[in-house]
Amino acid sequence: MEKLPKIGLPILIGVVLLIIILAKSAVTLDSGHAGVLYETLSDGVDPEKAPLGPGFHVIAPWNRVIDYETRQQEVAEKMAVLSSNGLDIKLDASILYQPDVKSLGKLHNQKGEDYLSRVLQPAIRSAARSVVGRYTPEQLYSSKRDAIQEEIFEETKKLVEPQFIQLNDILIRDVTLPSTIKEAIERKLRQEQESLEYEFRLESARKEAEKVIIDAQGKADANRILSASLTDKILQDKGIEATVKLSESPNSKTIIIGSGDSGLPIILGNQ
Repeated sequence: MEKLPKIGLPILIGVVLLIIILAKSAVTLDSGHAGVLYETLSDGVDPEKAPLGPGFHVIAPWNRVIDYETRQQEVAEKMAVLSSNGLDIKLDASILYQPDVKSLGKLHNQKGEDYLSRVLQPAIRSAARSVVGRYTPEQLYSSKRDAIQEEIFEETKKLVEPQFIQLNDILIRDVTLPSTIKEAIERKLRQEQESLEYEFRLESARKEAEKVIIDAQGKADANRILSASLTDKILQDKGIEATVKLSESPNSKTIIIGSGDSGLPIILGNQ
């Protein structure tokens, strides 16, 4: 009976240690996450090893797993840059990115878990300064915004992809100009729009005038052709046809044949 406590205590200690070891050895990664294995008794993270995928994993209790989210992520970035003529421009952008899963070990060794602030944000700021510096405020405000967005994306992509970051897109949500410059640009755009409307009205009036001239010319040509074709003989024949039709009408009338000019009938009656 006295030996039982002495045997039970080591067993209890062993069970507790086993539970601790199992707890330290069991790792579960959520969907959309991956982990790099840090081997304490070795050289840390082996950059050539594939990362651990989502699910349950058992590791040596003295090692640990660094968890990375591998889904697309978004970060908002507000930047102050200069235009080609030195004016302050503010850009409000969204960056869509994710780590390069295949190179997660290299990313961890070279950049670390805070790769966003170490690599991605400085890269987009540098690209934005470079691109915006090529354009005037008017181009930034109106016609060139899509082109600027694409150029910033391409330049940032060149900077971050060699550093194991996958850049999916950059969206320029807003471009803020100094109020005086914005008002001047809007005033100029209104004037250009009014000028285009005036030119449109002038062009419409010109086309309408051309249409009237063409119609009048057509009528004049038709009358000239008709006049040239109406000989005295034709007029007399037409007069005779009209006289016959009138004589057949029941209306009361007097027809004097051959008493009018060119021998055409004169119609007298009490209609």
